[in-house]
Amino acid sequence: MSTDPTDDFSRLTGVRTGKNSYYPAFVRSSRRMQRTVRAMDRISSVVVRTVEGPRGVLEEVGRAAAGHLEARWALLALSDEHLRGARPRFVAIGPGGRSHDKSADLPADVAAELLVIRSGERSMGALQNGWLRAPMNLEGRQIGALSVRPGLGEEREPEDLAVLRILANQAAVSLHTSEQYQAGVTLHRRAQRLNRAAELQARDLAARTAQLQEAEKQLAVATQREIVGGERHRIARELHDSVTQYVLSAGMAVEVARGEAEDRQLGEMVERLSRAKAFTQTAVQQLRTAIYALDQPIGEAAASLEELIGQVVAHHRPTLDVRVIAEGRVTDISAAAGLDLARSVGEALFNIAAHARATRVVVRLRYRPTSLTVSVSDDGCGDPKALRRMLRLEQRAVGDGRHRGLANMDDRIHSLGGTLTFRRSRLGGVRIVLHLPLPVPTQSQEMP
Repeated sequence: MSTDPTDDFSRLTGVRTGKNSYYPAFVRSSRRMQRTVRAMDRISSVVVRTVEGPRGVLEEVGRAAAGHLEARWALLALSDEHLRGARPRFVAIGPGGRSHDKSADLPADVAAELLVIRSGERSMGALQNGWLRAPMNLEGRQIGALSVRPGLGEEREPEDLAVLRILANQAAVSLHTSEQYQAGVTLHRRAQRLNRAAELQARDLAARTAQLQEAEKQLAVATQREIVGGERHRIARELHDSVTQYVLSAGMAVEVARGEAEDRQLGEMVERLSRAKAFTQTAVQQLRTAIYALDQPIGEAAASLEELIGQVVAHHRPTLDVRVIAEGRVTDISAAAGLDLARSVGEALFNIAAHARATRVVVRLRYRPTSLTVSVSDDGCGDPKALRRMLRLEQRAVGDGRHRGLANMDDRIHSLGGTLTFRRSRLGGVRIVLHLPLPVPTQSQEMP
């Protein structure tokens, strides 16, 4: 057995020290091994720093590649046709480990290599114009390259290219992640824009809905004015063609009777007939005033129930002190329902003026969430029991429609789903109550 210690050394190292050519090879191999270990350490540091984003990863990859081959420049770049959404598109590591991402800052030879990679050059693994290239592969396709200009004098080993490929592939994964992130950011921003657009459209829709509601309200007001205007003209014609003529005829008959009473010297009868003539003259004057008022166009403000009742009340103010009071939040009702209520109030006021010998009247509108009550109270001599009895008589009577004022009021209110009642007023006379549930039907039965 040999006892030469050099034999043991050669067995352990694989290098025979007896020949001077083996030792330099050993030194070069050891140096390469050390560089490879340092490169692997750099690769591990790159992997764990992905949280810093793609730029930090690419810079570390470039520095690791430059450090492994002692290169002055290392260049990582994507082809123009791949990963269009990834940022940055390239990173160059220069002397001192300084990074560059603007082509204008690069030396001419580095800028030329950048153009070659961006154009899709696929020659890899050997020195090309002084550059050693390793492909960046992703899902079986080459998307770019890692190029290094080596600073070592000895030939490149396969392990050097393997180190570059590992670094390049890590860069490819990072850039792919960057592209996915950028795509997610783009989708998120697009979603935000769409959300803002939807909010603007919602606000615009709300504004247009409000405009439509306002237009519908104005249309309802115009329709109500048209209905009320037509009804006013109809009533004016009826008053002129029938009622006024009957009153004039009655006045003429009274005048003839008064003349005959004077001839017969019936003093008491003459006095009574004179009063009757004065009454007919007053009635004709009031009828003409009412006919003139009914023939006038309805003002723009005649839209609410309170205003309609106000117009009816105006015809009776020469003989009655009438006050209109509204309570609660006003609820819109249909034009036909408002007209029926106004006509019923007018009928009540006529009866008060003609029969109750009243001076004061209060018309009160009470709006509640589920009901509407209109009451007419006077300080006259009327009796609620007598009015209830008269209503029953009118409802049973069949004729030409005369002396049916209370029955017409009752029919109108019942057509709206409401009730008509008579009570004692706090003013001393009668309180006529028109009670309607809300909402009021949109159409009511037209009463004469």
